[in-house]
Amino acid sequence: MRQGAHGGARPSLAVERRCWEAGEATVVGVDEVGRGAWAGPLTVGAVVIGTSGRVNGIRDSKELRPAIREQLFERIDGWARAWSVGHATSAECDELGMSEALRLATRRALDALDAEPDRVLVDGKWNFVDWRPSTAITQGDRRCLSIAAASIMAKVVRDRIMAGLAADFVPYGFESNKGYPAPVHRAALATHGPCALHRLSWSFADGLPNAEPVPSAAHRDAPSALAAYARAMSGEDTTLF
Repeated sequence: MRQGAHGGARPSLAVERRCWEAGEATVVGVDEVGRGAWAGPLTVGAVVIGTSGRVNGIRDSKELRPAIREQLFERIDGWARAWSVGHATSAECDELGMSEALRLATRRALDALDAEPDRVLVDGKWNFVDWRPSTAITQGDRRCLSIAAASIMAKVVRDRIMAGLAADFVPYGFESNKGYPAPVHRAALATHGPCALHRLSWSFADGLPNAEPVPSAAHRDAPSALAAYARAMSGEDTTLF
């Protein structure tokens, strides 16, 4: 794998080209973000990259600074033939378990895609897309350009969702930690208990106090906050995109 200007491995089009040569015209890369978070959705990005032109700097989203991810998001949006995201909510992660929640979010992303996939490229060793022609690629987000692009789109959308909902759940610091473990997040859980965005089946929730009122007018109006979350998950809040 080549090294890029932004650091980390520079993914290539080698896998996509093999698919195109085999007659698979529409190749979709998919990747997830949010699997390790304590709060918020599990989000899957799906990207069909263009066969002409190029966006320089695409890497696994974890290797990029937030400002660079935001820049690449806009450039990929203009370059990709199609892209979409799908989510599994925190409640669905609790109810289904993470493996089935991942499949659900991926199905939603592919169903929302404005293209019919001939081949889906999946990051990792486990090929969980068994309802479409698909291939699992170990370290796919570092090796495969469409998977790396999907990781960026998923990460930026999920980060925007969590930042947008932060004002409804002030003490948890979602605008900065995006629902992942962090000192501010731990302290808020110890004081207030979990909120409606937390994954309550996870071990971090064991022994936490019942939720106390969080000092936010929006949070005290729980139906309003949950409605905002539902709009974000369904893609109805277009300000996120």
